[in-house]
Amino acid sequence: MKVILSILVVLCFGLSSFSVKGKIDFKHNEANKKVDVYFGDSYFTSYIYPDDMEKQVLYPIMTASGKNITRGYPINPKPFERTDHPHHLGLWLNFGDVNGLDFWNNSFAIKPEDKANYGSIKFKEIAKTNAKTGTLVTMSDWVDINNEVLLNEKTSFVFSEENGVRKIERITELTARKKVTFRENKEGLLGLRMDRAFEEPADKPTMFLDANGNATAIPVLNNEGVNGVYRNTEGFTKGDVWGKRSAWVALCAKKEGEVITVVIFDHPENPNYPAWSHARGYGLFASNNFGGQAIDKNASPVKLELQSGEKLVLKHLVVVGGDLTDEEITEISENFKD
Repeated sequence: MKVILSILVVLCFGLSSFSVKGKIDFKHNEANKKVDVYFGDSYFTSYIYPDDMEKQVLYPIMTASGKNITRGYPINPKPFERTDHPHHLGLWLNFGDVNGLDFWNNSFAIKPEDKANYGSIKFKEIAKTNAKTGTLVTMSDWVDINNEVLLNEKTSFVFSEENGVRKIERITELTARKKVTFRENKEGLLGLRMDRAFEEPADKPTMFLDANGNATAIPVLNNEGVNGVYRNTEGFTKGDVWGKRSAWVALCAKKEGEVITVVIFDHPENPNYPAWSHARGYGLFASNNFGGQAIDKNASPVKLELQSGEKLVLKHLVVVGGDLTDEEITEISENFKD
């Protein structure tokens, strides 16, 4: 096992590329409440906004070669996936403590009597698509159980692809409609739930889907093909990246014969840069600018207050590529800062 892991770590520092697939195309399917994103004829992802979800997400997310990097559960479960955290789906942004409301953990799994403790993000409209620049602009509201608006959200997604490296730049503008306070909490901020290949091998009994899609407690799991390895700017690897502050964190795995690297970048203009990593071996890959002492007891306290009308702008970048080296990732990071 150690030999296999060592080979993977070496592969994760190699080089790989694909050709550019072509122009960006947005296909808005209002009936199915989604916008599909293509590079030429190659599908990348969809912005989905169904009424029965507590937030909007990008799901699924595909590599340039057509491999899915995202977990399917709960809306499109695949055999042998974990069934934990039903609020983890695709790529999203929300937080665990906004005026005392938990936006992060809200899902269909929350009991009706507990819903008042949770917030939801309600879709309003697709404001703009621009195929030339690869930009999708969406509007939504952060609300409580009574649909009282705490924050208006305007998010611009900028999609691009070059030499098989796909990028999602997300610029999130949150405008307070009343006094709003973000208090330090480990549940945030930009989250991505990964396909099983990107997890660390399971060593404890837990709930997984069986071959028929039924949730089953499996004491000993077949870890074949499960080989994810985290690393960050400072050189920490695997589970040691959790709770560390870093400009970027990368997750590398081999899936169906291809080494794939996914990287989350923080931006210097974000509050509390660099963000705390909330990356877990079971497949949650997240970056949290408001973790503070909820993640690291030695950190300075974190609290951000917005008065009515004040705006918070957050910038993040997600990259999906092949065998990206630290040098290549650092170059992307420096370009993102500009």
